[in-house]
Order: sequence, then structure tokens, then C-alpha cells
Amino acid sequence: MNLPQNVATKPSALASLVVELRQYTLKPGRRDTLIGIFDGRLIEGQEDAGMTIIGQFRDLDRPDMFVWMRGFDGMDARKNALAAFYGGPVWAANSHAANETMIDSDDVLLLKPAWPGAGFNLAGKQRPSLADDKKPIQNKPLTGIAVIEIHHLQPGTEADFATRFEIETACLMTADARLLAAFVTEHAENSFPRLPVRADENVFISVMGFASTEAHARHQAALAASSAWQDFWQAAQLGLTKQTETLRLSPTSQSLVGR
Repeated sequence: MNLPQNVATKPSALASLVVELRQYTLKPGRRDTLIGIFDGRLIEGQEDAGMTIIGQFRDLDRPDMFVWMRGFDGMDARKNALAAFYGGPVWAANSHAANETMIDSDDVLLLKPAWPGAGFNLAGKQRPSLADDKKPIQNKPLTGIAVIEIHHLQPGTEADFATRFEIETACLMTADARLLAAFVTEHAENSFPRLPVRADENVFISVMGFASTEAHARHQAALAASSAWQDFWQAAQLGLTKQTETLRLSPTSQSLVGR
């Protein structure tokens, strides 16, 4: 994909020791409106405040869901960055229009990399410039998709699950799949209580990249036929407290993940 004149983002999000996974329930038919506001007016202000806007997506299976992720260098950095942005002029100018599209914005998981190096590597990733307001924001989704699986675990088992996932599934990745990142719950106290998080969750999250929905389907079929995968999954299910959530996500044109 050839991009127009670009501006560099932070060279790598591996330094993001804290990541938020945010799922917003929107009013019917308002998702593209929010994406236009977010991609066109809110990314630069958040990154100027010290955040990394990792990716933002349309949920392919839930037409009124907007899913996005942002990263911080730590809990104190999160507090300072959120205070700067939500107390600043960019949010003041756009908060009413953004909030008008939403029913609920409190479905938020606070996360940390599941093992050293498991965060997103955004080195070399760029998005089209947002500085030139004469350029229209492209709301068409990109071809690739990201698939997030949220595994709900018994308290205190996230590290063991992550270790097993890292070791046992490495040889099960098909040519269609790329493991983009993996996270577990960050149990530190919410450093910015104005924005609630699901504090009682214990999760392991994998983020996979695929060239298309068809590529994801091929990967799923290959896993279903793999006895090694079946062995891993049968053992893993013993530690789950509820059904695994699978989010099939199409990145917006300004998302760094999925392009």
C-alpha cells in the first residue's frame, strides 16, 4: 500500500508498559461519525500528551462497536498523559461531538505485555499526515484484519497461561497468522479514576494479524485439524472462568496496527 506524505510516529510501542483495550458501544449508525472525529481530530492531541495510539477498528461482527488501543510508558505516565489530554483544548473542542455518538465507553481493560518483548512493535509504522486539514479523512477500512482473543482466567494464573501460550503455540502459527502482541491484566490501581477500567478482570489477550478474513478462516481451520492445538486448548480451558471472546477487527485508515 502506497501512503501519501507521512509523519513518523513513535518508533516503537514496545516501551508501552501499560496498554488500554477500549470497546465502545455506539448509537446505531454512528460509528463512521466517531471514526471521522477520532482519526481526524483526536489522535495527534493524544500523542502530543504522551500516549501512543496503537490502533482503532471497526468490529466486523458488531456494527455499532468501535474498538481501540492506546499505550503509555507506565502508570504515572498514564495519569499525566490522560490529565493533559482530557484537561486540554483538543478534547474540550471535540468531546461533545464524540460523546454524542456513544452509548457506553466504560468497557476498558488495563493491560501489560505478557512477557518481555510481547508488546506491539510499531517501528517504521506511519500513518497519513493529519496536519493538512484540506485532505479528507479516508473512512474506508483496510484489507487486513486484527483478531483479538480475550481469555478470562482464574486469579493468579495469567503468568502461567502466558508462558504456556508463548512456548506451546509458537510452532502452531500458520503462514496466514502473525502474532502482533500478547498481554495480561495490569493489576495496579487505576491512576486516572475519571476513566473507569474493569479492575476485577484476570485476562490473557492475544492480538493476531491476518491479510484478510479468508486468511483468518484458513488459520482457524488449520488449528482445528491440529492435535497439538487441541491438546493445548483442552488443557487451557480448565483455567478459564468464562467463554473466550474473539474480536474480528478491521482497522481504520489511520490505525497503525492492521495495515
